[in-house]
Amino acid sequence: MANKTVATALALVAGAAVVVTAPGTAQADPPGGKDVTAVMFEWNFASVAKACTDDLGPAGYGYVQVSPPNERVPGPQWWTAYQPVSYRIATKLGGRDAFKSMIDTCHAAGVKVVVDTVINHMANSAGTGTGGSSYSKYDYPGLYSKSDMDDCMKDIDNYGNSWNVHHCELSGLPDLDTGEEYVRKTIAGYLNDLLSLGVDGFRIDAAKHIPPADLADIKGRLRDPGVYWKQETIGAYGEAVQPAQYTGTGDVQEFSYGRDLKRVFSGEKLAYLKNLGEAWGYVAGDKAATFVTNHDTERHNATLTYKDGAKYTLAHVFMLAWPYGSPDVHSGYQFSDDAGSPNNGRVDACYTDGWKCQHAWREIAGMVGFRNTAGSAEVTDWWDNGSNAIAFGRGSKAYVAINHESGSLTRTFQTSLPAGTYCDVQSGKPVTVNGSGQFTATLGPDTALALHTGATSCTDPGGGNPGENPGEDPGASFAVQAPTTWGENIYVTGNRSALGDWNPAGALKLDPAAYPVWKLDVALPAGTSFEYKFLRKDASGKVTWESGPNRTATVPSSGRTLLSDTWRG
Repeated sequence: MANKTVATALALVAGAAVVVTAPGTAQADPPGGKDVTAVMFEWNFASVAKACTDDLGPAGYGYVQVSPPNERVPGPQWWTAYQPVSYRIATKLGGRDAFKSMIDTCHAAGVKVVVDTVINHMANSAGTGTGGSSYSKYDYPGLYSKSDMDDCMKDIDNYGNSWNVHHCELSGLPDLDTGEEYVRKTIAGYLNDLLSLGVDGFRIDAAKHIPPADLADIKGRLRDPGVYWKQETIGAYGEAVQPAQYTGTGDVQEFSYGRDLKRVFSGEKLAYLKNLGEAWGYVAGDKAATFVTNHDTERHNATLTYKDGAKYTLAHVFMLAWPYGSPDVHSGYQFSDDAGSPNNGRVDACYTDGWKCQHAWREIAGMVGFRNTAGSAEVTDWWDNGSNAIAFGRGSKAYVAINHESGSLTRTFQTSLPAGTYCDVQSGKPVTVNGSGQFTATLGPDTALALHTGATSCTDPGGGNPGENPGEDPGASFAVQAPTTWGENIYVTGNRSALGDWNPAGALKLDPAAYPVWKLDVALPAGTSFEYKFLRKDASGKVTWESGPNRTATVPSSGRTLLSDTWRG
């Protein structure tokens, strides 16, 4: 089994966003062409299928990325997914039939499927894989033997030398000789098998450690040589291998983007983001994939994580509104050390068992529709206060304002939107734009407001409405903005047994992952009218109820009612 050193090394190569390309090209779709990818990290195939139907399709995600489906080293750690034993579809996430069923279900929901593929190396241990195959380092019966590995059978020790990076081993992981005919043919065979099942594209793990010419040869052997092709090519200053060397074969992930968002949202000024993109030294936008975080950068604190609360949420709002690159939304789980996904990848419900479900957060999911509506429209009407409050439009299609200040922001915003009433996809509340393209609003600290021409009603479930999700199981999705101090948590209770029958001891704790917004999904029968109220408990168990009358809501005939509230002090 791999040790911590290997896990750390894998973390440097295992995470990437996925950008898709128009068939026959090697570049990303123009921003807005349903180019948002939900990366369902270590979700099992059945759970991904359900998410496609319930969340991803209705929200407008164009793509879903799934974790490596091929046989791997057994074990509970997340990095076992990146130690392949064979190319059989056989892991805890599901077998071949479940994989095919997931693809068909996601396609029916209008979502294309991209597969994370590990073709640079094999497992560096010995034993029996998740599909029953016996193996040992350099020997994978029926697939590869020692003669199929690169001759440099030692660790990479010089990142200033491209040959060393491409041909030596990443912390002892056997490096496939992708210059060999047999290896190229075998890898292409695996990818073609996935294509035969309906896969729409690939994310190439550890592409940085494979010569670009080798990847070009492998891609040229595919039944669709123009297939979507996203390469993980982490760039670092002074290294011999850089992302730009790979743009001839496909798209590349812009790691600097996520690192820079963390720096800006954590201590610099949002006003600096006015020219984010190529001007910051990034690759061309039509070759780039962007992300706020991925499964390895969050574990190494290189980018923002769900633990960063509002900074994390607002960074997603910005990424999905800004036209550079094509965005990747990581949807993972509560993590510590090398822990793998809960329940062997089965997601019974979001915000339970540690599943964070970032793809479904209202602040994030609402921005997917915003981005799709904005399309290729240029940035217009930029405004900033010289610090941490910014606003900008996307032509006459959309407009967003972000307040990352510690206090509220009230102002009249100038947009290029047509006059009319819009639904703020952040709060689910109506906003009226006058004939001069202006509206006046107050944004609380660490909140955003986002309008687009595809969401003009807060009551029409078929019109981009963020106040109701017809694809979900019946119930209520609570979201309340409630600042707390250390040791305090927010709960909800109400006049139904599922809500604790007004008993504080039975109240339901909300998830603070998007702090200061607390979230919880609760199953309730369709058509149920109910009363509810929020309360705060401190570390000693002291209960403080919010002020004001009981809140009321009704579960729609299908799906969930999405409730967006603010704590009443």
